[in-house]
Amino acid sequence: MDLDLTGRTALVTGGSLGLGRAMAAAFHAAGANVALVARREILLAEAKKAIEAQSGGRVATFSCDVTDAGAIERTVEATVGDLGPIDILVNNAGQSQTGRFEDITDEIWQADLDLKLFAAIRFSRLVFPGMKERRWGRIINILNTAAKAPPPGSAPTSVSRAAGLALTKVLAGEGAPHNVLVNALMIGSIKSDQIRRAYDRSDKSVSFEEFMANSGRSLPMGRMGEAEECGNVALFLASGGASYLTGCAINMDGGLSRVV
Repeated sequence: MDLDLTGRTALVTGGSLGLGRAMAAAFHAAGANVALVARREILLAEAKKAIEAQSGGRVATFSCDVTDAGAIERTVEATVGDLGPIDILVNNAGQSQTGRFEDITDEIWQADLDLKLFAAIRFSRLVFPGMKERRWGRIINILNTAAKAPPPGSAPTSVSRAAGLALTKVLAGEGAPHNVLVNALMIGSIKSDQIRRAYDRSDKSVSFEEFMANSGRSLPMGRMGEAEECGNVALFLASGGASYLTGCAINMDGGLSRVV
């Protein structure tokens, strides 16, 4: 199977930690040049150092608030100037924001949509024309299983992610004639910085390792997923091995979701 990404450039939002960093590392190891995009420069520098320790393409970092349209434009321009045209875009930035519907204000709704939906729209709109022109492109939207089956109390995240699912299908249909393939990964329980934040909010009566193990026991596979496992699937989607796969939403959840 052809997983080689030599000569390709990948931009990963939320690339300094967790899933984003794991996906960026997988692309880099396959030969791609990788742009890590996140807000905190210290974490970006740490991720860059760790990824560069392995052989692969070049790594560049860009501090960017993805809720700022102007910052997104500057980041894409800087990435192209440094690493070349963007062939692979991973819209990964986001965090879990949930609550009772009646308690969610307009400000919370707008902030969540700006972070999860409009960031993906804006990045995709900037890279899509070039991908079509070169007749090669990959866009991977990182969503979650609630986008397919939203439970009570899951807004605004589930609503924003459901919109991201629709965006994935629209882009897939428009990109298909030009060999621009667009897919989504529906994340379930994966070891990430979000899990660390959940632990920090707990009473910490057990160690972090025990907390993760306990959280995983109720899952069908009996464990939480590893960020590197998500990175492996993203690498496949970005590679020549997935050359006839577009418009799909893959459950990356160890069997958690009740819907396909």
